[in-house]
Amino acid sequence: MVSTDKPGQVVFTNKARCRDCYRCVRVCPVKAIRMKEGQAFVVDDLCINCGTCIRECPQGAKTFRQDAEKARQLMADKTAPIAASVAPAFAAVFSEWECLRLPSALRRLGFTFVAETAVGAFEVARRTAELAAQQREESRIMTACPAVVRYVEIYRPHLVDRLLPVVSPMVAHARHLKTRLGGRTRVIFIGPCVAKKYEAARPELAGAVDCVLTFPELCEWFTLAGIDLLRCEESNFDEQPAGSARLFPLAGGAAHTGGLETDVLSPHVITVTGPGELGDVLDTLSDSAASPILLEPLFCNQGCINGPALAGENTPVFTRRQQLHQFAMTHPANGPRLNLPDTQLATSFIGQPRWNQEVPEAEIRRLLNLTGKTGPDEELNCGACGYATCRDKAIAVARGMAEVEMCIPYMRRLAEQRRDRIIETSPNGIIIVDEHLTILNMNPAFRRFFMCSDAVCGKPVSYLMDPEPFEQVSDGHVGKLETVVVHDKYGLTCHQIIYSLPEDRQVVGIFINITHSRDSQQKLDAMRAQTVRQAQDLLTHQITMAQTMAKFLGESTAHGEMLVENLRRIAQNEAPKKINKM
Repeated sequence: MVSTDKPGQVVFTNKARCRDCYRCVRVCPVKAIRMKEGQAFVVDDLCINCGTCIRECPQGAKTFRQDAEKARQLMADKTAPIAASVAPAFAAVFSEWECLRLPSALRRLGFTFVAETAVGAFEVARRTAELAAQQREESRIMTACPAVVRYVEIYRPHLVDRLLPVVSPMVAHARHLKTRLGGRTRVIFIGPCVAKKYEAARPELAGAVDCVLTFPELCEWFTLAGIDLLRCEESNFDEQPAGSARLFPLAGGAAHTGGLETDVLSPHVITVTGPGELGDVLDTLSDSAASPILLEPLFCNQGCINGPALAGENTPVFTRRQQLHQFAMTHPANGPRLNLPDTQLATSFIGQPRWNQEVPEAEIRRLLNLTGKTGPDEELNCGACGYATCRDKAIAVARGMAEVEMCIPYMRRLAEQRRDRIIETSPNGIIIVDEHLTILNMNPAFRRFFMCSDAVCGKPVSYLMDPEPFEQVSDGHVGKLETVVVHDKYGLTCHQIIYSLPEDRQVVGIFINITHSRDSQQKLDAMRAQTVRQAQDLLTHQITMAQTMAKFLGESTAHGEMLVENLRRIAQNEAPKKINKM
C-alpha cells in the first residue's frame, strides 16, 4: 500500500473539488493517482511533479503547493540579500514591454539582485557538451528537466547511469549567485515549472535554492503589493546570459546553446518533448544494439513554454514560442561566459524503483474475473477507468491504486442487473408496450394481477384491458395519465400510472393494486352508516322514555301535593279532599 497526501508535497488534490471523473488517472503519464472511495489522491512517492494533472483537471481539483508566503518571509529578513533568478520562459509569459519592466517590478518587491536563470543555463549547456563529447560510446540523457530526471529514477531506474551528472540551470545559477553575492544570500527562483519545487528540496541540492515560485504566484504577489508593470520603468537585469541561453526553454534550445548539432534530422542529437515521445525514445535506449545518441528531453510538450504554471495560459503555445524567440532575437544577451567550476555544476542521481514486488498472475486473474473478464474477449481495454488495459487496471487494484468500481462497463452491467432485479421484484405490476400498443414485456406482479403469462407478449394490450389510457399517452395527448380503474374481469382495482418513453417509442404502465384498500374503505363506510342509524334510533328511544317519565313524574308530584294538603286539613279538623287514583 502506498501513502497519500504527505505534508508539504508539491502536487495534491483539493478534495472539495474532486468529482470522480478519472480524468487525472487517464492523463497522468506515470499513474501516480490513487483512487479511494471515488476520490483521486496524488501519491507523492510516485509523482514526478510534471503538473499534467493540474493542467488537465476540468474541476481545478489538482493544484500545487503555494510558496509565496515563504518568499515574503524571506524578504522580511533584512539581514540577508534576496536574489531573484528568473527562468528564461518569462519572455513567453509576458509581452515585450512587460519583459522590459519586469526587473524594476521585482526590485519594488524588495529583491536586491535580479538576474536571468539563463546565466546558469549557458554554463549547464557548455558542461553538457563537454561530457557528451567525452562519452560518445553510449547514449546519454541531458538533465535540465527535473520531471524527466525523477521519471528515470523511479520508472526507468536501469537508465540512471545514462543521466549526465549535471545540475539544472536553476541550481547552477543559484550556486553561482551565492558564490558571487555571499553565502548568506537567499535565492528565489521564478518560473513555469512545478517540478522545480521538488528539485529545490532534493538532499543533494540542499542550500542552493531557498524558494521556488511560479509565474502565477509572482503575478499574485504583484497584485497584493499594488505593483503594476505599466507604472514601472524599463530596466535591465543585473546579470544577463551569454550566447543563445534565452532559447533554453524551447525544444532543442539546450543543444543549440551548447553548440551541439541541432538539425532535426541529426542521428546523434535527438530532442523530444512530452511523455509519449520520451517513453518511446527511452525504450530505444534500453536496446543495447541501438546507436549511441545524446538525448535532450523536456517533459512538457513543446518545452518549458508549455509548463503547467504559466500566467495567461490561454495563449497558444506556438504564439508563446514565437514571442520568446522574438524577444531573444530583438534583445540579444551580451553577458560574459562565467566558466563555472565543475563542482558547481556536478550532481548525482539514484534509482528509486516504484514497486519492489510484482503482482502474482493468479491475483490479476482473480480481479479480472471479479469484473466479468473471464477471458481475453471480455477485456475491452476501453480506457474509461484511466488505464490503457483491463490488465493494467487489475494490477493497479492489487497495488491499492485503483478500485474495482472504476470499471465503467462492469458498473453499467451491475446497474442494469439491479434495475432488472428491482422491476422483477416490484410488488406493482409493470407492462411495456410499443408505439402500436403491442405488449413487449411485463413483470411477475403484472402477470399475477391479470392472470396471464409471457404468451401474451406480441399481442395488443386490448387483449387484457381497455387500451384507451395507453392510446391517450401514445398519441401524445398527455405525457402522463394517472387514474383509478376497476378491472371487474379480474376482481381488481388499480391505481394506474401510464407514461411514455418518446426516445424508445414505448409506453409504460404501472399498476398499483388497491383492491383491498378499496374494499376496506367500503366496509368502513357501511359501518359508519350503520353506526349513524343506530345512534339515531337510540336518541329517539331516549327522547320517548324521557317524555314518559316526565308524565309519570308530574302526576306523582300532584298526588304528593294533595296528600300534604289533606294532612294539613286533618291537623286543623277540616274535611280532607278526595284523592283521585292514578
